[in-house]
Amino acid sequence: MHISKGRIRRNGTSDLRTLGSKGEGTERLLRSRGIKLISEHGFEAMSLRMLAKEVGIQAGSLYNYISNKQEFLFTLMSAVIEDLNVEMATAMDDLTDPREKLCVFVRVHIDFHTRRKDEVFVGNMELRSLDPDNLKAIIALRRAYERQLAAILDEGIAAGVFHCRNPKITRLAMLAMLTQVANWYDKRGPNTIAELTQEYTYLAFAMLQAEPPENFSNI
Repeated sequence: MHISKGRIRRNGTSDLRTLGSKGEGTERLLRSRGIKLISEHGFEAMSLRMLAKEVGIQAGSLYNYISNKQEFLFTLMSAVIEDLNVEMATAMDDLTDPREKLCVFVRVHIDFHTRRKDEVFVGNMELRSLDPDNLKAIIALRRAYERQLAAILDEGIAAGVFHCRNPKITRLAMLAMLTQVANWYDKRGPNTIAELTQEYTYLAFAMLQAEPPENFSNI
């Protein structure tokens, strides 16, 4: 794999091909409408003809942007996990205290998963639809993300500020807890993202028998 136009591509090429400003607009529309259709109907039920109709182009014109349906799914799924990896790494930049890192991890994870919940839903539910090579690539990206949390927990345990019997199980439980927010969160209320982030930060630290920094809301 290598990075092309900011995206990791398994086969060394971008599935959505750039064709100037108009083409870039069509690419964005294909991604957003593709996520919408897959989240509503499932990948197997969505056809490229349905996607073309949703975007407002001829079915044959899709191949100016998409090589095939499987590579389109891979493009969508790799984009979302890569964006999450980048956002998290950027937010962690210059932090050294594992407690502060955990606060930021909780905040970024919840923000991303609620802000891009349809993409996250597709990314989780359609792993089953990937071919073996694409699945391997997506799993590698997901594991890179999980390693960021694993490193935070290991740092905190080594420093004596986090305590748990089994770091791996604690990490998996924490990820599941944080990810589930996107499944039930409603932007109409009754809780704001800031309120949920605060409560989930306390829960994450409770799992580690620790207290968050006093100013964690401002980190």
